[in-house]
Amino acid sequence: MALASRKVEHGRRKGVTKPVSAPTLNLQMPDETSLKDMIVLSGKEWDRINQQLYRRELQQEKLKNMREEKDSRKALSKDMVKDWPNTLEGNRRRKLEARAIREAKKEEERRQLDLEEAKFQAQKRKEAIEKAKTQQYYQTDRVKNFHSALRLTEVLKERDAQVEFSHLKKAANQGMDRAYLEREQRDLEEAIAKDQMEAQKRILSAKKNRDFIKAQVMDHLKGKVKEHELDKQEGDELKKLAIQYEIEKKKLDQIRMEEKLQLGLDNKKQIADREKLLEIERQQEEEENEECRIFAAAKRKMAKLRMEKERQLHNDKQTTLEKIREKLAAQMKTRVDDEDDRIRRAVEEAEEKQAKDDAERERKARAMIREAETHRLAMMKDAEKKAAEERLAELERIAIAREADEIFKKNEVEKASRRKQEAVNVAGFRITQAEERLTKEQAARQKALAQDAKNVELLALEEQQFQEYATKVIDHCEKGGRNTFPLRKAAQIGIGGGQGPVYDGKGGIRPSYMAKDVGGTQLPTWKNGQTEQTKVDIYGEVPTNKRLGFIW
Repeated sequence: MALASRKVEHGRRKGVTKPVSAPTLNLQMPDETSLKDMIVLSGKEWDRINQQLYRRELQQEKLKNMREEKDSRKALSKDMVKDWPNTLEGNRRRKLEARAIREAKKEEERRQLDLEEAKFQAQKRKEAIEKAKTQQYYQTDRVKNFHSALRLTEVLKERDAQVEFSHLKKAANQGMDRAYLEREQRDLEEAIAKDQMEAQKRILSAKKNRDFIKAQVMDHLKGKVKEHELDKQEGDELKKLAIQYEIEKKKLDQIRMEEKLQLGLDNKKQIADREKLLEIERQQEEEENEECRIFAAAKRKMAKLRMEKERQLHNDKQTTLEKIREKLAAQMKTRVDDEDDRIRRAVEEAEEKQAKDDAERERKARAMIREAETHRLAMMKDAEKKAAEERLAELERIAIAREADEIFKKNEVEKASRRKQEAVNVAGFRITQAEERLTKEQAARQKALAQDAKNVELLALEEQQFQEYATKVIDHCEKGGRNTFPLRKAAQIGIGGGQGPVYDGKGGIRPSYMAKDVGGTQLPTWKNGQTEQTKVDIYGEVPTNKRLGFIW
């Protein structure tokens, strides 16, 4: 087997490598590897190399095989000794089996006990239910009325016995009155003596109690004197503290008053400052408004001022010329020779000065006019800009209002559609609800009819049970020699305790019938021949002798 071109030196001795005689053939592998660069190894050498390379894997495989072999021997050993009775495992297994058998027996015994306990508890529950039913049955009005009649029967029996006993006692005590009076007199005297002794003891006890109370009162008086002194001292201290408190309170009130005054002054100052600021702002607004008004009248006023100024300048010029003439005339009288030259120079100087003043005044007026025009143009531009912005804002508001109107109309249409759909839904819901209500009413009516039928059956069963119970009690009382008239009265057929006839169609109930008068008294149950004659006169001959149940 061939490997890559490298020299393997594992386990070789050092020395000169022996030349290998091989035919000189120019052989190459498909990957252009020359056969001269390859080494041929023996099988043992190849195994040794593999063992050296995969030593850890081989050791792990060996350990795994050893563990598996050990586990298999252990399992085989367990299989061999698991049935031996004289080993620890066998003894433990036998004990576990015996324990399991005991546990099974105990579980069976517990199951039997639980079964018996369940039967016992079921019997107790049954007895408790029967007892509760009996007590509940005894709590019904009819049974309580019957028991009241039974108590009346017992009372009547007891009254007869007491009457008989009273007669016997009277007959037996005819010769014992004197002895009884003597014994009563002796007992009375002994009781009086005993009361006197007890009264004397009470007097001594009251005297001792009085002395103790006097001593206690003196102690209380002394204590009150001490308490009065202590209260007086405490009062003096409290007065001092009160005076000191008043002084401190006055100082504190004075400080608070000064703080309040200072705070009031500060508030007034702040209010005055605020009023000044408001006045300044108002003046500024008035000045701005005044400037606007002045700007509007500036052009008219400037034209008027210019005309007046020109008129004033002309008048001043004429006045100055008149003064110059007068001065020249005066000088002509004094100095005739240089009159012409001085007049000419004076006139030229005055005209030059007047021309400079006119030019300066005209320049200032033109500058003022230019400033006013510039300000007017700026104000007009601002006004036009504001007007354009207001128009744009108004257009935006109109567009927003139009869009809001469209949205409102759309919402109103949707609301109308929703209301219509809701109305349709409500109508359908009401129809369904009415049908459900009708179905429920019919079901409730059927249920009520079924319940009435069931109640009639239960009332019949209850009447049967009551009559059986009443018959037994009446028979027992008759055997005991008691008066059974109240029992027979209470045990008459018909539930309800009324005085009217029995309703067979209503479960045998016996209602009461009230007379139609102011008192609303119950109609009597007795009747005589006059009653029967009245019925015959009103109704004629009828095949029944029962009352019809009318309310008169």
